[in-house]
Amino acid sequence: MTDATTQQLISGVDFVSVPTHDIHAAAEFYGSTLGLRRSVFMPERHFAEFETGNLTLSVINAEAMGLEHTRTANPIALHVDDVEAARALLEAKGVTFHGDILDTSVCHMAFFSDPDGNALMLHNRYAPRVTEG
Repeated sequence: MTDATTQQLISGVDFVSVPTHDIHAAAEFYGSTLGLRRSVFMPERHFAEFETGNLTLSVINAEAMGLEHTRTANPIALHVDDVEAARALLEAKGVTFHGDILDTSVCHMAFFSDPDGNALMLHNRYAPRVTEG
């Protein structure tokens, strides 16, 4: 809880890094397979960026940048209007999903991974979110 005199320091999230060992294969997956708009492609600088609508996925060759390559184990939730239809489309493109579509009674989720093993999910919230109040 913040008091009225505290100014909000953080105003948003600019991007999330997604590690890869092969920037070209990752660019193909995020651009062609998932259909995300590629806004930056600089393989000589070891990264590419893809726009999701509200968050940029910055796909990076972490090791080439002097960082440790650690796959993302907790899924990035990618919003879709219809999880079942989106899953079928991606399966037709060769994407393998982990388990059945999960219905939480608030949202539908379908889990899969990119070629580097980073966790992703298709997500659609169909019921109002209960928030802290």
